[in-house]
Amino acid sequence: MAAAAAVAAGARRRAAALFLSSVVRHQSSQSTSLQQGLVAKTSLTSPPWPEVKLPDPVEEAKYHTEVVQKVNKMIATGQYGRLFAVVHFASKQWKITSEDLIMMDNVLEAECGDRIRMEKVLLVGADDFTLIGRPLLGPVAFESITSKPSSSAPADSNDCHGARREQQPPFLRKDLVRVEATVIEKTESWPKINMRFRRRHNYQRKKIIMNPQTVLRINTIEIFPCLS
Repeated sequence: MAAAAAVAAGARRRAAALFLSSVVRHQSSQSTSLQQGLVAKTSLTSPPWPEVKLPDPVEEAKYHTEVVQKVNKMIATGQYGRLFAVVHFASKQWKITSEDLIMMDNVLEAECGDRIRMEKVLLVGADDFTLIGRPLLGPVAFESITSKPSSSAPADSNDCHGARREQQPPFLRKDLVRVEATVIEKTESWPKINMRFRRRHNYQRKKIIMNPQTVLRINTIEIFPCLS
């Protein structure tokens, strides 16, 4: 009888220990969940940049169509005011408009009085719109359009020949914008003296540097309504 009582007491102790361990585990899980719910939000709980919401493709395409139609109408009617352009010429970028004079330290094959065309046009714009190349405005390319009265982002489109943007080089078409200039003078720069001297060595060298210069007059900046 004593052995049976001892076995029963051991069984009760084991059952009580299991019950206590299960209660402790349940309480610890509840405490961790409460602690997680009470954690304060800091700069590390969320990214520091604001959430970016992409525009609706349908609304973006609709907006792009409206902007293209508006710009084409302004170009066709000539209601765009004075045009300006940014061209790449003689390894430099020049912001020009009609009747501007630019002087470059370079030699051109053209003679005085010759009329040349600047084909590497990076940007052309007016008071209410700007056409931006990627990076140039040239043969068979895609145009990026920005309209000043609106704050929406510009949208991509096809060119006049129906070519996709992914298949196009980074130029705008030659028939979209035309910049012409005239060579009015070919001269030399003011002389620069390069002197080298070493004291107590009877060494002295003098060199006069004169670089060729060319002066151009911007005749016209023309734009044509062929955006699509």
